[in-house]
Amino acid sequence: MPYKVRFVNYPRQYQQLKKEFDHVFEEVMSGGNFILRRHLEEFEKIIAEYVGTKCAIGVNTGTDALYLSARALGFGPGDEVITVAHTFVATVGAIVQCGATPVLVDITDDFNMDVDQVEAATTSKTKGIIPVHLNGHACNMDKIMDIAKKYNFRVIEDAAQALGAKFKNKRCVSFGDTGIFSFYPAKMLGTAGDGGMVCTNDDGLARKIRAFRDNGRVDSVEVIECFGWCTRLDNLHAAILNMKFNYFDKWVKRRREIARMYDEGLSGVGDIITHPRSNDDYFDVYQNYVIRSKHRDDLVRYMKASGIEVLISWPKPLHKQPALKLDHFKLPKTEQISAEVLSLPMYPELTDNEAEIVIETVKAFFA
Repeated sequence: MPYKVRFVNYPRQYQQLKKEFDHVFEEVMSGGNFILRRHLEEFEKIIAEYVGTKCAIGVNTGTDALYLSARALGFGPGDEVITVAHTFVATVGAIVQCGATPVLVDITDDFNMDVDQVEAATTSKTKGIIPVHLNGHACNMDKIMDIAKKYNFRVIEDAAQALGAKFKNKRCVSFGDTGIFSFYPAKMLGTAGDGGMVCTNDDGLARKIRAFRDNGRVDSVEVIECFGWCTRLDNLHAAILNMKFNYFDKWVKRRREIARMYDEGLSGVGDIITHPRSNDDYFDVYQNYVIRSKHRDDLVRYMKASGIEVLISWPKPLHKQPALKLDHFKLPKTEQISAEVLSLPMYPELTDNEAEIVIETVKAFFA
Protein backbone atom coordinates (compact mmCIF):
# COMPACT_ATOMS: atom_id res chain seq x y z
CA MET A 1 0.00 0.00 0.00
CA PRO A 2 1.19 3.58 -0.62
CA TYR A 3 2.39 5.37 2.48
CA LYS A 4 0.19 8.06 4.03
CA VAL A 5 3.24 9.54 5.73
CA ARG A 6 6.68 9.11 4.19
CA PHE A 7 9.85 8.87 6.28
CA VAL A 8 11.34 11.55 4.03
CA ASN A 9 9.48 13.15 1.12
CA TYR A 10 12.08 14.31 -1.42
CA PRO A 11 9.64 15.35 -4.19
CA ARG A 12 7.78 17.65 -1.80
CA GLN A 13 10.88 19.76 -1.17
CA TYR A 14 11.60 19.96 -4.89
CA GLN A 15 8.08 21.14 -5.63
CA GLN A 16 8.30 23.80 -2.91
CA LEU A 17 11.64 25.09 -4.23
CA LYS A 18 11.26 24.21 -7.90
CA LYS A 19 12.16 27.67 -9.24
CA GLU A 20 15.33 27.78 -7.11
CA PHE A 21 16.36 24.23 -8.08
CA ASP A 22 15.77 24.91 -11.78
CA HIS A 23 17.70 28.19 -11.62
CA VAL A 24 20.69 26.45 -10.01
CA PHE A 25 20.71 23.72 -12.65
CA GLU A 26 20.47 26.20 -15.52
CA GLU A 27 23.23 28.40 -14.06
CA VAL A 28 25.69 25.55 -13.58
CA MET A 29 24.93 23.74 -16.82
CA SER A 30 24.89 26.82 -19.06
CA GLY A 31 28.25 27.95 -17.66
CA GLY A 32 29.85 24.51 -17.77
CA ASN A 33 30.87 24.90 -14.13
CA PHE A 34 31.36 21.29 -13.04
CA ILE A 35 34.57 20.68 -11.06
CA LEU A 36 36.15 22.84 -8.29
CA ARG A 37 34.40 26.02 -9.34
CA ARG A 38 32.97 29.09 -7.63
CA HIS A 39 29.90 27.42 -6.14
CA LEU A 40 32.06 24.92 -4.26
CA GLU A 41 34.41 27.63 -2.99
CA GLU A 42 31.43 29.67 -1.80
CA PHE A 43 29.84 26.69 -0.07
CA GLU A 44 33.08 25.82 1.70
CA LYS A 45 33.31 29.37 3.02
CA ILE A 46 29.66 29.34 4.13
CA ILE A 47 30.04 26.12 6.11
CA ALA A 48 33.37 27.11 7.68
CA GLU A 49 31.88 30.41 8.85
CA TYR A 50 28.70 28.72 10.08
CA VAL A 51 30.43 26.08 12.22
CA GLY A 52 33.34 28.28 13.32
CA THR A 53 36.35 26.61 11.70
CA LYS A 54 39.07 28.12 9.55
CA CYS A 55 38.70 25.65 6.72
CA ALA A 56 36.10 23.45 5.06
CA ILE A 57 36.91 21.05 2.23
CA GLY A 58 34.17 19.60 0.06
CA VAL A 59 34.54 15.91 -0.82
CA ASN A 60 32.46 13.24 -2.52
CA THR A 61 30.86 11.61 0.55
CA GLY A 62 30.79 11.65 4.32
CA THR A 63 32.57 8.29 4.13
CA ASP A 64 35.44 9.86 2.21
CA ALA A 65 35.50 12.76 4.65
CA LEU A 66 36.11 10.29 7.49
CA TYR A 67 38.72 8.31 5.59
CA LEU A 68 40.68 11.33 4.36
CA SER A 69 40.64 12.76 7.90
CA ALA A 70 42.03 9.52 9.29
CA ARG A 71 44.74 9.40 6.62
CA ALA A 72 45.66 13.04 7.14
CA LEU A 73 46.00 12.46 10.89
CA GLY A 74 48.33 9.55 10.25
CA PHE A 75 46.24 6.67 11.57
CA GLY A 76 47.80 3.43 10.41
CA PRO A 77 49.00 -0.07 11.24
CA GLY A 78 49.76 -0.50 14.94
CA ASP A 79 47.46 2.34 15.98
CA GLU A 80 44.20 2.00 17.90
CA VAL A 81 41.29 4.42 17.49
CA ILE A 82 38.36 4.53 19.93
CA THR A 83 34.80 4.86 18.63
CA VAL A 84 31.35 3.22 18.94
CA ALA A 85 29.38 0.41 17.28
CA HIS A 86 26.02 2.24 17.18
CA THR A 87 26.83 4.17 14.02
CA PHE A 88 26.96 3.73 10.28
CA VAL A 89 29.69 1.30 9.21
CA ALA A 90 31.74 4.10 7.60
CA THR A 91 32.83 5.41 11.00
CA VAL A 92 34.63 2.19 11.85
CA GLY A 93 35.49 1.54 8.22
CA ALA A 94 37.63 4.68 8.05
CA ILE A 95 39.80 3.29 10.84
CA VAL A 96 40.12 -0.16 9.29
CA GLN A 97 40.81 1.15 5.76
CA CYS A 98 43.82 3.03 7.16
CA GLY A 99 45.19 -0.17 8.62
CA ALA A 100 44.47 0.91 12.21
CA THR A 101 42.50 -1.08 14.78
CA PRO A 102 39.06 0.06 16.03
CA VAL A 103 38.41 -0.09 19.77
CA LEU A 104 34.70 0.07 20.53
CA VAL A 105 33.16 1.52 23.70
CA ASP A 106 29.51 1.44 24.72
CA ILE A 107 26.90 4.18 24.44
CA THR A 108 24.46 5.78 26.86
CA ASP A 109 20.74 6.54 26.68
CA ASP A 110 21.40 9.54 24.42
CA PHE A 111 22.75 7.06 21.78
CA ASN A 112 26.22 8.64 21.93
CA MET A 113 29.61 7.52 23.21
CA ASP A 114 29.82 6.75 26.94
CA VAL A 115 32.62 9.17 27.73
CA ASP A 116 33.20 7.50 31.10
CA GLN A 117 34.45 4.39 29.27
CA VAL A 118 36.92 6.13 26.97
CA GLU A 119 39.90 6.50 29.29
CA ALA A 120 39.67 2.86 30.41
CA ALA A 121 39.78 1.78 26.75
CA THR A 122 43.07 3.54 26.04
CA THR A 123 46.35 1.68 25.64
CA SER A 124 49.87 2.60 24.62
CA LYS A 125 48.71 2.10 21.02
CA THR A 126 45.78 4.52 21.15
CA LYS A 127 46.18 7.36 18.65
CA GLY A 128 42.72 8.84 18.29
CA ILE A 129 39.02 9.07 19.14
CA ILE A 130 36.08 9.34 16.77
CA PRO A 131 32.98 10.51 18.67
CA VAL A 132 29.72 10.30 16.69
CA HIS A 133 27.13 13.06 17.16
CA LEU A 134 24.19 10.80 16.39
CA ASN A 135 20.68 11.92 15.39
CA GLY A 136 21.63 15.60 15.60
CA HIS A 137 22.61 15.37 19.29
CA ALA A 138 26.15 16.32 20.29
CA CYS A 139 28.51 14.20 22.35
CA ASN A 140 29.97 15.52 25.61
CA MET A 141 32.95 17.14 23.93
CA ASP A 142 34.38 18.65 27.12
CA LYS A 143 35.24 15.23 28.52
CA ILE A 144 36.39 13.84 25.18
CA MET A 145 38.71 16.76 24.52
CA ASP A 146 40.06 16.64 28.09
CA ILE A 147 41.08 13.01 27.54
CA ALA A 148 42.51 13.81 24.10
CA LYS A 149 44.60 16.64 25.52
CA LYS A 150 45.79 14.52 28.46
CA TYR A 151 47.10 11.74 26.20
CA ASN A 152 47.78 13.71 23.01
CA PHE A 153 45.12 11.86 21.02
CA ARG A 154 43.77 13.13 17.71
CA VAL A 155 40.00 13.63 17.40
CA ILE A 156 37.73 13.29 14.36
CA GLU A 157 34.14 14.41 15.01
CA ASP A 158 31.67 12.35 13.00
CA ALA A 159 28.91 14.92 12.59
CA ALA A 160 27.35 13.33 9.51
CA GLN A 161 23.96 13.73 11.23
CA ALA A 162 24.65 16.90 13.19
CA LEU A 163 25.07 19.99 11.03
CA GLY A 164 23.92 22.86 13.25
CA ALA A 165 23.98 20.94 16.54
CA LYS A 166 25.78 22.51 19.50
CA PHE A 167 27.44 21.50 22.74
CA LYS A 168 27.64 24.36 25.24
CA ASN A 169 26.85 26.86 22.49
CA LYS A 170 29.69 25.65 20.26
CA ARG A 171 28.88 23.86 17.02
CA CYS A 172 29.82 20.27 16.32
CA VAL A 173 33.05 19.83 14.27
CA SER A 174 34.68 22.87 15.89
CA PHE A 175 36.18 20.87 18.81
CA GLY A 176 38.39 18.19 17.26
CA ASP A 177 41.33 18.13 14.86
CA THR A 178 38.82 17.55 12.08
CA GLY A 179 35.07 17.14 11.84
CA ILE A 180 32.98 15.78 9.01
CA PHE A 181 29.53 16.23 7.50
CA SER A 182 27.52 14.19 5.04
CA PHE A 183 25.23 15.79 2.46
CA TYR A 184 23.46 12.55 1.56
CA PRO A 185 19.88 13.45 0.51
CA ALA A 186 18.26 12.52 3.86
CA LYS A 187 20.76 14.44 5.99
CA MET A 188 20.20 17.79 7.69
CA LEU A 189 21.33 19.51 4.49
CA GLY A 190 21.12 17.10 1.60
CA THR A 191 22.02 17.32 -2.07
CA ALA A 192 20.67 15.38 -5.04
CA GLY A 193 23.08 12.50 -4.49
CA ASP A 194 26.22 12.12 -2.40
CA GLY A 195 28.36 14.79 -0.81
CA GLY A 196 30.60 15.35 2.20
CA MET A 197 32.86 17.87 3.90
CA VAL A 198 35.84 18.02 6.24
CA CYS A 199 36.17 20.99 8.61
CA THR A 200 39.35 21.88 10.49
CA ASN A 201 41.22 24.73 12.14
CA ASP A 202 44.58 23.25 11.07
CA ASP A 203 45.91 24.72 7.81
CA GLY A 204 48.31 21.81 7.37
CA LEU A 205 45.57 19.20 7.68
CA ALA A 206 43.37 21.21 5.33
CA ARG A 207 46.09 21.25 2.67
CA LYS A 208 46.64 17.50 3.00
CA ILE A 209 42.94 16.82 2.58
CA ARG A 210 42.68 19.18 -0.39
CA ALA A 211 45.54 17.26 -2.00
CA PHE A 212 44.02 13.89 -1.12
CA ARG A 213 40.66 14.78 -2.70
CA ASP A 214 42.16 15.76 -6.08
CA ASN A 215 44.86 13.20 -6.84
CA GLY A 216 47.54 15.11 -4.97
CA ARG A 217 46.89 18.51 -6.53
CA VAL A 218 46.15 21.73 -4.64
CA ASP A 219 47.37 24.92 -6.31
CA SER A 220 48.27 23.64 -9.76
CA VAL A 221 47.23 20.77 -11.99
CA GLU A 222 50.89 20.44 -12.94
CA VAL A 223 52.28 19.94 -9.42
CA ILE A 224 51.54 16.63 -7.66
CA GLU A 225 52.17 16.86 -3.91
CA CYS A 226 51.29 13.25 -3.07
CA PHE A 227 49.30 10.27 -4.24
CA GLY A 228 45.65 10.98 -3.64
CA TRP A 229 42.14 10.07 -4.72
CA CYS A 230 39.43 11.57 -6.90
CA THR A 231 36.82 12.52 -4.33
CA ARG A 232 35.71 16.10 -4.93
CA LEU A 233 32.32 17.56 -4.08
CA ASP A 234 30.85 18.22 -7.53
CA ASN A 235 30.12 21.85 -8.27
CA LEU A 236 26.48 21.13 -9.16
CA HIS A 237 25.93 19.57 -5.74
CA ALA A 238 27.66 22.52 -4.09
CA ALA A 239 25.41 24.94 -5.98
CA ILE A 240 22.30 23.05 -4.81
CA LEU A 241 23.60 23.08 -1.22
CA ASN A 242 24.35 26.81 -1.45
CA MET A 243 20.76 27.47 -2.45
CA LYS A 244 19.30 25.17 0.20
CA PHE A 245 21.46 26.64 2.95
CA ASN A 246 19.40 29.83 2.69
CA TYR A 247 16.56 27.82 4.27
CA PHE A 248 18.64 25.84 6.74
CA ASP A 249 17.89 27.75 9.95
CA LYS A 250 14.19 27.71 9.07
CA TRP A 251 14.37 23.96 8.54
CA VAL A 252 16.13 23.37 11.86
CA LYS A 253 13.43 25.39 13.60
CA ARG A 254 10.78 23.26 11.92
CA ARG A 255 12.47 20.01 12.94
CA ARG A 256 12.52 21.22 16.53
CA GLU A 257 8.80 22.09 16.31
CA ILE A 258 8.00 18.57 15.06
CA ALA A 259 10.15 17.11 17.84
CA ARG A 260 8.12 19.07 20.43
CA MET A 261 4.93 17.65 18.94
CA TYR A 262 6.32 14.14 19.26
CA ASP A 263 7.62 14.84 22.79
CA GLU A 264 4.20 15.99 23.97
CA GLY A 265 2.10 13.53 21.97
CA LEU A 266 4.05 10.41 22.92
CA SER A 267 4.78 11.23 26.57
CA GLY A 268 3.49 8.42 28.74
CA VAL A 269 2.38 6.26 25.82
CA GLY A 270 3.00 2.55 26.41
CA ASP A 271 6.60 1.79 27.32
CA ILE A 272 7.99 4.38 24.90
CA ILE A 273 11.16 6.23 25.80
CA THR A 274 11.12 9.41 23.74
CA HIS A 275 14.08 11.09 22.06
CA PRO A 276 16.56 12.85 24.42
CA ARG A 277 15.64 16.52 24.67
CA SER A 278 17.75 19.62 24.20
CA ASN A 279 18.79 21.47 27.32
CA ASP A 280 21.16 24.27 28.30
CA ASP A 281 24.20 22.22 27.26
CA TYR A 282 22.79 20.59 24.13
CA PHE A 283 21.14 22.23 21.12
CA ASP A 284 19.62 19.39 19.10
CA VAL A 285 18.76 19.66 15.41
CA TYR A 286 16.82 16.37 15.20
CA GLN A 287 18.29 14.74 12.12
CA ASN A 288 16.20 11.83 13.39
CA TYR A 289 13.52 11.54 16.04
CA VAL A 290 14.16 8.21 17.73
CA ILE A 291 11.92 6.41 20.18
CA ARG A 292 12.58 3.19 22.08
CA SER A 293 10.21 0.35 22.92
CA LYS A 294 10.58 -3.28 23.92
CA HIS A 295 7.73 -3.92 21.46
CA ARG A 296 9.69 -2.27 18.62
CA ASP A 297 9.35 -4.98 15.98
CA ASP A 298 5.58 -5.33 16.44
CA LEU A 299 5.25 -1.55 16.44
CA VAL A 300 7.18 -1.30 13.16
CA ARG A 301 4.88 -3.82 11.50
CA TYR A 302 1.82 -1.96 12.78
CA MET A 303 3.10 1.43 11.61
CA LYS A 304 3.91 0.18 8.12
CA ALA A 305 0.58 -1.64 7.85
CA SER A 306 -1.07 1.66 8.83
CA GLY A 307 0.72 3.56 6.06
CA ILE A 308 3.44 5.18 8.17
CA GLU A 309 6.99 4.79 6.83
CA VAL A 310 9.47 4.32 9.69
CA LEU A 311 13.11 3.29 9.88
CA ILE A 312 15.26 1.09 12.10
CA SER A 313 18.87 2.23 12.01
CA TRP A 314 21.23 -0.70 12.55
CA PRO A 315 19.05 -3.38 14.18
CA LYS A 316 22.25 -5.42 14.28
CA PRO A 317 25.11 -3.33 15.74
CA LEU A 318 28.47 -3.38 14.01
CA HIS A 319 30.14 -5.68 16.53
CA LYS A 320 27.45 -8.28 15.78
CA GLN A 321 28.10 -8.23 12.01
CA PRO A 322 30.11 -11.46 11.48
CA ALA A 323 32.02 -10.21 8.44
CA LEU A 324 33.52 -7.31 10.42
CA LYS A 325 35.14 -9.56 13.05
CA LEU A 326 34.41 -7.21 15.95
CA ASP A 327 32.53 -9.67 18.14
CA HIS A 328 35.18 -9.63 20.89
CA PHE A 329 33.71 -6.36 22.16
CA LYS A 330 31.08 -6.52 24.92
CA LEU A 331 28.63 -3.65 24.49
CA PRO A 332 25.41 -4.43 26.39
CA LYS A 333 23.86 -0.96 26.13
CA THR A 334 24.50 -0.84 22.40
CA GLU A 335 22.81 -4.21 22.00
CA GLN A 336 19.83 -3.21 24.12
CA ILE A 337 19.30 0.06 22.25
CA SER A 338 19.74 -1.56 18.84
CA ALA A 339 16.87 -3.91 19.71
CA GLU A 340 14.57 -1.05 20.76
CA VAL A 341 15.16 1.98 18.51
CA LEU A 342 12.76 3.24 15.89
CA SER A 343 13.00 6.48 13.90
CA LEU A 344 9.76 8.32 13.12
CA PRO A 345 9.17 10.52 10.06
CA MET A 346 11.19 13.73 10.49
CA TYR A 347 11.81 16.31 7.78
CA PRO A 348 11.00 20.03 7.49
CA GLU A 349 8.19 19.56 4.98
CA LEU A 350 6.28 17.19 7.30
CA THR A 351 2.94 18.83 8.11
CA ASP A 352 1.39 19.16 11.56
CA ASN A 353 -1.43 16.89 10.40
CA GLU A 354 1.02 14.20 9.30
CA ALA A 355 2.88 14.41 12.62
CA GLU A 356 -0.46 13.98 14.42
CA ILE A 357 -1.23 10.93 12.28
CA VAL A 358 2.10 9.41 13.33
CA ILE A 359 1.37 10.13 17.01
CA GLU A 360 -2.16 8.76 16.86
CA THR A 361 -0.98 5.61 15.10
CA VAL A 362 1.60 4.93 17.81
CA LYS A 363 -1.08 5.50 20.45
CA ALA A 364 -3.45 3.13 18.63
CA PHE A 365 -0.86 0.38 18.69
CA PHE A 366 -0.41 0.62 22.45
CA ALA A 367 -4.15 0.97 23.01
